[in-house]
Amino acid sequence: MKFLDQAKVYVRSGDGGAGSVSFRREKFIEFGGPDGGDGGRGGDVWVEAVEGLNTLIDYRYQQHFKARPGMHGMGRNRTGAKGADVVLKVPVGTQVFEEDNETLICDLTRVGQRHRLAAGGNGGFGNQHFKSSTNQAPRRANPGLPGEERWIWLRLKLIADAGLVGLPNAGKSTFLASVTAAKPKIADYPFTTLHPNLGVVRIDAREFVLADIPGLIEGAHQGVGIGDRFLGHVERTRVLLHLVSAREEDVAHAYATVRGELAAYGHGLAQKPEVLALSQADLLDGDARREKAAALEAAAGRAPLLLSAATGEGVEAVLRALMRVIEDARAQEAAGEVPDARWQK
Repeated sequence: MKFLDQAKVYVRSGDGGAGSVSFRREKFIEFGGPDGGDGGRGGDVWVEAVEGLNTLIDYRYQQHFKARPGMHGMGRNRTGAKGADVVLKVPVGTQVFEEDNETLICDLTRVGQRHRLAAGGNGGFGNQHFKSSTNQAPRRANPGLPGEERWIWLRLKLIADAGLVGLPNAGKSTFLASVTAAKPKIADYPFTTLHPNLGVVRIDAREFVLADIPGLIEGAHQGVGIGDRFLGHVERTRVLLHLVSAREEDVAHAYATVRGELAAYGHGLAQKPEVLALSQADLLDGDARREKAAALEAAAGRAPLLLSAATGEGVEAVLRALMRVIEDARAQEAAGEVPDARWQK
């Protein structure tokens, strides 16, 4: 399935049905009086977060959604039926914005959460509502009110517990494939990953969701390379796993480049807890390992973990380090000390 994390769609609610002008005509009833029913209400347009989706690809092929209008009122005081609603089903983590793509309408972070985007028009009154002591046979009824219409943007920010960041070819996709059932594209050239990938990690009978995004390069916040558009998918994570490849000549510069892009992007990414690992460590001998680990420690201010997804070295240590941070965050959220990370923009 193709990945799409942003889509622009048009929504329109249904018009209300018109009221009816009708009079009661029955044998032996001389003065029947008005009995025109009201029009039905137009259908609403809703957006709802559902399980089983992780892309907005459906909205590439259909961009217009219109609810049904309400039925007109009828005689014998019969009210018209309400128009059918339209529900836009989206993945959990979808944000809905106004046409300017800046004004947030709603943020759907839980399964089953829904929001009404456009309310259907009210149905018009039938002539029975206009009967009075001075007007016993009104011949007027109200038309239904028109529905609402608007253009909106759907923007997906995946909900994961941990996020992978690093330069291209830092081994992020290899690590994701080795610890989850995800099957990201892996190749020996930059920008192999073109869209985010999700996987479920199991360690010590516990689970967490890991997200992999395309690699960052210097100037990504200015649109260089793929840019930083996919960083939104790790905004909601509780911890970042920063991989620095052992193949880098200057691991300190590689670390500083990614940290600089996170800070330039903002939205609290630079302040998130971080687990640092020197990946692809199987490519180095003992002396080179110690030299690059020391250089990375000097740049980051803490010792990195040594990791090789290809051989399995250090994988469990990295996963347990991530799990500790995630468990602490979950405990704090359960105690009400900090807001749920899924609600953070």
